[in-house]
Amino acid sequence: MAKKAKKIKTAKGLKLEIVNPQAAGIDVSSTEMQVCVPEHCDVDNNRCFGTFTEDLKAISRWLKSCGITTVAMESTGIYWVQLFMTLQADGFDVLMVNAKAIKNIGEKKTDEVDAEWIMLLHSYGLLKASFQPDNQARRIRNLSRHRDNLIRSASREVLHMQKAMELMNIKLGNVISDILGKSGQDIIRAIIAGERDPAILSSLADPRCKAAKETIRKSLEANWDEDLVFMLEQNYNLYLVHQRQMQDCDRQIEKVATAYLAEINAADAEKLMRAQKKKRKKT
Repeated sequence: MAKKAKKIKTAKGLKLEIVNPQAAGIDVSSTEMQVCVPEHCDVDNNRCFGTFTEDLKAISRWLKSCGITTVAMESTGIYWVQLFMTLQADGFDVLMVNAKAIKNIGEKKTDEVDAEWIMLLHSYGLLKASFQPDNQARRIRNLSRHRDNLIRSASREVLHMQKAMELMNIKLGNVISDILGKSGQDIIRAIIAGERDPAILSSLADPRCKAAKETIRKSLEANWDEDLVFMLEQNYNLYLVHQRQMQDCDRQIEKVATAYLAEINAADAEKLMRAQKKKRKKT
């Protein structure tokens, strides 16, 4: 684990001590990774790498060959994620730092200078890591955010369906609280299938609907424009696709969460065993 800054007294006054001698700094961008290690680690200590997977692995190999144990990198967009996960998986102590915290005040800004500045600040323990969940928690977060996007996409299709029906003067939304409940979907599917008789359509409504059958029938007297019916069909099919994707997403979240829980339980069991061993040694 990276150490924090430490002050020492000298004849000339207070001085910062290097607390992370095997530290590296990485300046992140979409196309390049500028990596800097201390000069005693390598003659060519400030190198530029690409961002392909093979480049990320090459960065890890080079850092290991240099004896680096801890790495600081700035959080630039989403470009840092895979390098962060690669280095973390390879055993490095990785600090993700807010770009504002490592702003270079003195020299002209270049990738090489930025990487060296990050490395220097980290070697003196002057950087504070932003919170980062472990890889399993990150997977759950990614999937949860994806599910939120699916919900928003499905909601947009519902709005498009409502618009198509309004343009045909179908007032189903005025008499049924949820047009995508059982009654609403049965009626919409019948419309898509070609049914145009308001009486037949209204008969598909569940008897428990608060609105009277006659009111529902009146709401379904419409101007049947085939282009709008086509739009209604397409939007409804997209809505169903998003619903199926959400179900798949739920299953994937459950799968990852189950694996994550198993990891947590295993870690807790290991801690308990270590604590019991220490207790036995003391007695």
